[in-house]
Amino acid sequence: MLHFTKLADIANPQQLLQQALEIKQYPFEKPDLGKNKTLGLVFFNSSLRTRLSSQRAAQNLGLHTIVMNVSADAWQLEFEDGTVMNAGKAEHIREAAPVMAQYCDILGIRAFAGLSDREADYREEILTAFQQFSGVPVISLESATRHPLQSLADWVTIETNKKTERPKVVLTWAPHPRALPQAVGNSFAEWMQVADVDLTITHPPGYELDEVFSAGATIEYDPYKAYAGADFVYAKNWSSFQSYGQVLSQDARWMVDAEKMALTNEAFFMHCLPVRRNVVVADAVIDSPKSLVIEQAGNRTVSAQAVMQAILTH
Repeated sequence: MLHFTKLADIANPQQLLQQALEIKQYPFEKPDLGKNKTLGLVFFNSSLRTRLSSQRAAQNLGLHTIVMNVSADAWQLEFEDGTVMNAGKAEHIREAAPVMAQYCDILGIRAFAGLSDREADYREEILTAFQQFSGVPVISLESATRHPLQSLADWVTIETNKKTERPKVVLTWAPHPRALPQAVGNSFAEWMQVADVDLTITHPPGYELDEVFSAGATIEYDPYKAYAGADFVYAKNWSSFQSYGQVLSQDARWMVDAEKMALTNEAFFMHCLPVRRNVVVADAVIDSPKSLVIEQAGNRTVSAQAVMQAILTH
């Protein structure tokens, strides 16, 4: 594996899953794999789980880490070619990315969607620029359109908790006071297409994901029908893809609550965190014994370590 930015970067997803499951059991088996190598973590946006889990995973492999918060610690970066840089941005990505690569053997990049220009967001301009100009492997720590480290952790969580060979997994939209990107929903749908699960995506009309990601899934606009018989319920908000970046609904009836969970096959509840309690999910659900959110967050170290290990042995 040279880069880890999307599912298509992985030659054998099932093999990566098995490696992640082994790492979950034996996290300290390769403490010197990253000896004398450095992982650079570059954050354009806030982070808790991604930042800490990536550093922990690197530590388990003997990698050094350097962390940079671009908005606070660096010059503002220009990404457009041919720009006359006589305004606020002091450094071009054509210099910044290869300079970072002088100090780091792997770069992890976190850069969210702007939600104002769909074409620009879905071109993944920031992530692509680092891949193009750095010359070192690049790991997506969440991009404008995907969050693959989260999706691998989600797959590990489902695989280690499933009670049936092919569980029914429901990805449900939930209300939120702010407009959020489609990245987690896109990525989860994409990864579940290669997992042995029965995937249903449920949301109000107008919140359809790009068919590139949702193709093959059952789309259900009635959450009560979607929840019926589910083994896992994964809640996540996203803004509209068609009416790009817009909040079309804040209908509280879409919150994950005990009433809808009672329709399931004693389903586990999942969310990538952070989560707005009693907006996205009721306290009674997230605090129940069927909630996997803490284990799911713990598996972020597992997924990051599996990816770093695959890159280091490429």
